[in-house]
Amino acid sequence: MSGARLPGQMRGLRAALVIGLAAALTAAIAAGLGLANGDAAYGVIVAALVVRPDFSRWPLPIYPVLVVMVGLTMAIGLLFGEAFAGAPEVFVFALVAATMQFLMLLLPGALRPLANVLAITGVLPLLSTTSSWTSVGSQLTAIVLGLAVGSVTQIALTPANLPPEATPTPQSKAVDPPLVQRLRSGLSSAFFWRKLVFAALALPIGEGLGAVDPKYLYFGVVLLLNDSLGATLARVRDRMVGVTAGILMPLVVFNSIGLNEVSTALVLGGTASLMVAINRQQYLRTALISSGVAFVGYGPLVAWYIPHRWIDYLMGCGLALAAGLLFRPTSALSQYRALLLTGEASAGALNQLYPAALEEARWLGKSLEPGG
Repeated sequence: MSGARLPGQMRGLRAALVIGLAAALTAAIAAGLGLANGDAAYGVIVAALVVRPDFSRWPLPIYPVLVVMVGLTMAIGLLFGEAFAGAPEVFVFALVAATMQFLMLLLPGALRPLANVLAITGVLPLLSTTSSWTSVGSQLTAIVLGLAVGSVTQIALTPANLPPEATPTPQSKAVDPPLVQRLRSGLSSAFFWRKLVFAALALPIGEGLGAVDPKYLYFGVVLLLNDSLGATLARVRDRMVGVTAGILMPLVVFNSIGLNEVSTALVLGGTASLMVAINRQQYLRTALISSGVAFVGYGPLVAWYIPHRWIDYLMGCGLALAAGLLFRPTSALSQYRALLLTGEASAGALNQLYPAALEEARWLGKSLEPGG
């Protein structure tokens, strides 16, 4: 282990400790508030995710905005479920999925990184037969609790020599086009309609393929499908590595000491420590979600849930790849080569395309250079 790498690893292990502690505290407070295990799981996962491995802070406005977005989209999902209570589940799910895709077009640039939150939280009330305004309120309470506990725990345990604020990203400084222009651009995009159609059809496709939990085909489409094949391939790889790593700790801990606050800390903190140990921190968020959902969300069902979740997510990856490959595919590699041939491309344009083009080249066994 080199001396240059040690500080980063030590910081990562400290972050893993904070993640485990935040998850355990959230679980304990949720239990004290009388929240059901399924509702408390929302808070535990959020508490783990809100801790930033580099200990930088989220911008303060993101907290109320995120709570409002989650509350609004969950309310929309529940309203659709109640309004079409007698309709087939796949129809209601498709209606909500399509609505979420349209709402994503309304987001300004600063909120666009939260777009997938809309796609996920909007359908959550449809995935439980016991969803009600009371349960949605409990879940939203757990989310607020997780945001608060995770943030406070991180602040309390932040190393003294680190900067307190996150560095603004270039995207946050970009000037947004007018809303009408964003809508026109989105509605004229083939990628938008391709993603909307496959998001709407993902649940019946999963049921037709015999998926035990077909919602993961939907998650695969909305989270992984990108406007270029290379970017979709990169997301598929990242997702399956994270999901695979995330199921390890729940299996070990569940078979050892059961489900409680201590085991919750061990699972979430242990998953974070594992990603630091194997130097794969880029997969941390996916791994934490997998660990939290499998362990806290399902508890005693984890024994059967884990393998089926892995298989169903793999099917979701396959659906995202099929949608990206078979219906008007866009090749990042071809675009990158074309820019190289012109010789007039800016470094920024090449750098933006490079990761997706490199991923596509690796999968196809080709070179990034034109004619390679």
